[in-house]
This record gives sequence, structure tokens and C-alpha cells, in this order.
Amino acid sequence: MGSTDPPKVATPADTPPTEHNHRRQTSDTPPHSAGSGTVPRKASSDTAPGLRGLRGPALFGGAFPIASDNAFMHIRAVRQDELPLLQDIERAAGQCFRDIGMPGIADDEPLPLGELARHLHAGLAWVAADDADTPVAYLIADRVDGSLHVEQVSVHPDSARRRVGRSLLDHLAGHATAEGAPALTLTTFTEVPWNAPYYARCGFRLLDDSGLTPGLRAIRAREAAHGLDRWPRACMRRPL
Repeated sequence: MGSTDPPKVATPADTPPTEHNHRRQTSDTPPHSAGSGTVPRKASSDTAPGLRGLRGPALFGGAFPIASDNAFMHIRAVRQDELPLLQDIERAAGQCFRDIGMPGIADDEPLPLGELARHLHAGLAWVAADDADTPVAYLIADRVDGSLHVEQVSVHPDSARRRVGRSLLDHLAGHATAEGAPALTLTTFTEVPWNAPYYARCGFRLLDDSGLTPGLRAIRAREAAHGLDRWPRACMRRPL
């Protein structure tokens, strides 16, 4: 990808972001009171990021189980008919931004179906599904300068704090290693507890300007043009 009402600025260790690259990245959002829960207004094309915001599943031989607190979950490739559900997951996951004074991110529309389909057809779109095989989280990625770039990762708040977002990131890391990519990259808000601090716990490190590749510079320029730099934002990298 990244949910209904997370608490105000809780930062659980297993809580994935609500924002990434150019969107809000909401994979394992903060705790929530009623269950729910990547950034500003809508990414309207294949390249233009929204305000809040990450073919190879066969390499892993099918679904992967996830250790979860109270249910069996597994990671698998997303299916075409599930793309609208991914949008619902992202809308729910983004609501945690409202509680920290970022309503523009909370109200941001999810990626269009055509953009989600592009990731699906590229083999770079996965879901974490529950024991009924219903998606509760998703991750989509792009190839940027030889690395795999997390375009969006979102976890529905009802499934938050169960290491689901971390499991999706680890799955992507395995995929990247299998195809010879040297790293995962993403962009994120540095001062949102479930963004950069969370990614740091998942093995990502902040990149300064000298460490940015041409592709990452282009992503950051698009984000700035769409208003994402109203809040501190940066690129991060996880070497593999």
C-alpha cells in the first residue's frame, strides 16, 4: 500500500506507518479505540503523488503465514477484484492523521484503481489476508534506480499492532533479494510517530541529500510540488 480511530499519538513498536513514498503510508497504524485506522490529497496519476503518501509473488511459492496475536494471516498477491478493497483499507488507515493535526492527509483520496492495477500487473502488489482470506492490509512497490521502492503500505486499524505491516515489508525485502535488488527505499514523514520512527525499527535509515539517487530526487520533487513538504519529510533506505 496505508483502519478506524487510532488514539492520539500512540507509537507502538509494531505499528507501521500511515504514509510512504508520496502518500500517507499506513501499514500498521497507531492504536485505535474503535478499531480502524500513507498522506495528503490524492495521487491523481501514475506519477503524481497524493498528499499522504509503497510479478514475483511466485518467487515465494504462494502465501506466507504471519505470526499474529489472535488470528492466522498470510501474505499473497493481490487480485484484480480486490483493488477497491485496498482503497477502503487506505481510507480507514489514514484517519489517524486527523488526530495529530493533519486532516489534509486523513482526507486524501487513495490511489486510483488504474494505478493500483499497474502495480498488480507489474507483480509488485501484495495483501495480508486473514483466516477467511479477506485482505486487511496491502503493500505496493515500484522499481526505482535498481531498488524496490515502497509506494504505499496500509493496514486497517482493526488489524493494527499485530506486526502485519512489518511482515509486508519483510516480504518485499525477500522479493527484492530474490531479484537482486540491493535495498528497499521509501519516503515518509519524519515527525509522525508511526512513520519514520517506525520504519527505523524495521531497518530503514534516513538518507541525507547526498545519498539520494536521481529517482528518489524526482519522487521528492513531485511530493514537494503536491504540498507534502508542509510537514518534515525524508527518504529512507533499508539495505539488503
